[in-house]
Amino acid sequence: MNVKKWNCLFIGMITSCCATAQQLVTYPAPAAVTYAMHNDDYTVRVRQPGGQWQDLYEYKVKVDLDKVQDASMVYFDMEGPVEVMVRKNNDNVREVKIRPQAYGIQPKVQGNVITFTLPQPRKISVECNGDKLHNLHVFANEPEKDKPRPGDTNVIYFAPGLHLPKDTVQKEFSIPSGKTVYIAGGAVVRGKLVCENVHNVHIKGRGIIDQAPEGILVDHSSHVTIEGITFINPRHYTICGGASQHLTIRNVKSFSSQGWSDGIDLMSCSDVVIDDVFLRNSDDCIALYGSRWNFYGNVRNCTITNAILWADVAHPINIGLHGNATAGGDTLENILFKNIHILEQDEDDPDYEGCMAISCGDNNLVRQVRFENIYVDDFEEGQLLNIRVVYNSKYNAAPGRGVQDISFKNIQYTGSNTTYPVIKGLDANHKVNGVTFEGLRINGKPVRNATEAHIITGPFAENIIFNNESTAK
Repeated sequence: MNVKKWNCLFIGMITSCCATAQQLVTYPAPAAVTYAMHNDDYTVRVRQPGGQWQDLYEYKVKVDLDKVQDASMVYFDMEGPVEVMVRKNNDNVREVKIRPQAYGIQPKVQGNVITFTLPQPRKISVECNGDKLHNLHVFANEPEKDKPRPGDTNVIYFAPGLHLPKDTVQKEFSIPSGKTVYIAGGAVVRGKLVCENVHNVHIKGRGIIDQAPEGILVDHSSHVTIEGITFINPRHYTICGGASQHLTIRNVKSFSSQGWSDGIDLMSCSDVVIDDVFLRNSDDCIALYGSRWNFYGNVRNCTITNAILWADVAHPINIGLHGNATAGGDTLENILFKNIHILEQDEDDPDYEGCMAISCGDNNLVRQVRFENIYVDDFEEGQLLNIRVVYNSKYNAAPGRGVQDISFKNIQYTGSNTTYPVIKGLDANHKVNGVTFEGLRINGKPVRNATEAHIITGPFAENIIFNNESTAK
């Protein structure tokens, strides 16, 4: 074979392999829930470019504690670009916004039909006519890898369908050490997964944990990984971690609409990775605390990246309120938040405001916390940031020891710029010392000082530095 023909054959083989590798996987809802969990606000279909349209099941997800509303959610797996078609069934479409807007997804509208292309897996909110309470959440996942076999004795396998726990009182599934829990796409599990005093547990899949007392509890455990699952309306936290180490949470999606229904709350946990999550909650989306309840210890080495946070109530990010005050407090240190999109905060209580909040109480010391590449949309009510040493009489037995060495790099806020953020200590013995801003931009404009950002620097806050030599774009 001559070289030219061989090159043509080789290129053809590569093209064929690439075409074969592209995937689009959809998951029907279990027959037992198709009526109860459906929201008919939208009809959603997906396809590979030029292919056949595939219908998606539009799940009903409840949002916003203040006045609970029914929003919508669809999910699928993709590799290679896909086209999405959304028909709004109960109103005309006058305008459409797809967030995070930084993704640059441009919709086309014809009548009440919206179309757009996803070039890669994304988690997005499709909002018609400015309505953020009845929006459509689209979760496009990467294809699954290393799917376990149903007959594997090391696997607890939830196949497509509805699953209820045998424990009808606590509504729990107890997970032993060394197990993989697989919740397949199209599966709905109505129970809490409990990992207590275990190690080497992997919880994964594309399925849903629905209306559980709590989503997953990781209690005095180590080397636990949670990935791919969607949580709909747990009555308490989506994921609660206590006194645990080496905890990894990836590609988790969560909705909640009840009191105390935080997203991911970790008490006295260290060596934590949280990556690629979408959390829309009616309390804190991500909270890192010291000692609380029967969980004791410091917090170290936590990395939170590539997250989309939507707090219908309370904080998108909250650090430091709880600790072991009677034993001198805890240390929370070496914490990184990077590549975060904050889509909402709606909180009118000054004690719980701040899209990025450090509320240091209970003799805790919070230090070496970095916020980098954070994109904050205009929000209903709250503050861009709130950094304080506090004594909260509702939750604290003592004030915090102090806050030290906090950095904000490449923070971009787009909005009304009337949020009046706060940085302040409590007294001369309980200070905030060392807050650095590099590349803070408000409505695209570099901020040179606290006044331009409307930041209130209260008493006992020292060494607040603004550096305009930034790499923000």
